This record gives sequence, C-alpha cells and structure tokens, in this order.
Amino acid sequence: MIQTFDPARAALLTIDLQNDFLHPEGAYGRAGQSVPTMGALPDRIKPLVDALRAKGGTYISAQFTLVPASDGTPLIAPHLKALRPFLGKGDFAPGGFGHCLVDKLAPAEYTVEKVAYSAFYQTRLEYILHALDIATLIVGGIVTNGGVASTVRDAHLRSIETILLSDGCAAFKDDVHEATLVSLGTVTQVQTCAEALAMIHG
Repeated sequence: MIQTFDPARAALLTIDLQNDFLHPEGAYGRAGQSVPTMGALPDRIKPLVDALRAKGGTYISAQFTLVPASDGTPLIAPHLKALRPFLGKGDFAPGGFGHCLVDKLAPAEYTVEKVAYSAFYQTRLEYILHALDIATLIVGGIVTNGGVASTVRDAHLRSIETILLSDGCAAFKDDVHEATLVSLGTVTQVQTCAEALAMIHG
C-alpha cells in the first residue's frame, strides 16, 4: 500500500490508447473489433491527466508498435498474427495515424514505443521514471489482462509502487477484466478513477 503520495513525484502511464485500437478508422475499428468499454477510457482518464499535471506530475503514453520490414509488412509475432489476422501494412507503424495517441489525451510528456505486452520490455520507460524521480506510477489502458497486467507486474519486480485504475482499463471481456483486477491485487493498489482523482487533489 502507498503510505504517502506526492503528485509531483507521480506519473500517469496509459497503455495502448492509440488510434489503431480506438478510432473508427484505425486497424481494430476497420476490422469491427471495437469495444465500447475501451472507447470510453480516454474521457475517463483525461481529468486525471489534467489534475496530475496541475500538481507537477507527469503523463506518459506507452504505445504498441509494429516495426515495418523493408517492404512495409509489419514484423508480427506468430501468436499475434493468429489472433489478429487483419493487421497489415501501416498498422501500428511509428509515425502513422494509427500509432498515435488518441486526440483526447495527446500529447503526452513522454511517449514509449513498445513491441510486447509490458511497457518495460526493451523500452526507455524505466530510465524515464528514474530520471524524473518518480515514486508512484498510476496505470490505465488496454487490455487489462495483457499490456496493463504485464506492465504492473514488471513494475512490482522493479519495486516501483503502482496504482491500477480499475475503471481506467478494459479488456475484450468484462469477466476477464474483473478476474485480472483480483489477481493483480497482491502486487498493486487498485483504485477507481474517482478515487485516484481525489488522491491527486489531496
């Protein structure tokens, strides 16, 4: 449990809140894979971003990335290709519309490109947190049982205190979301967005 909270030494980290996941013209939207609970997240998280910034805190966006090969075809892990066969050229490509953070939350102070579930895996996130002397990491985004869970567990392994936003993350199935929140309760503090907002305001 977090004993003391200093908003100036806190960062809000969102996982994969990108156009290719959430925008109707993004990769998932075009494929009919949109989920309303995911689409609602930017509006729910934006007040926390604004409040934390006003108190001297930091907003970081971790964004899933498919590295293009020389012919533009994305380098996709076999398991992901099997799950999401609709992904193709240009999807989640750095610099593209789909790769970008959704307009509601853009821009973040720092953007971390990630190629796997965890925002810590082969990224500069840990360096940024240490450089900014971040003591508390508030985490939300998609999906709860994927990138969010992996990032929270990796933070725990690094002795980074985290707060997981129970209604600031979502999964493709509500029961999977709820089960993941329960399983993560041993490694993170779980709060609603309203509770986290009240904590930031003090």
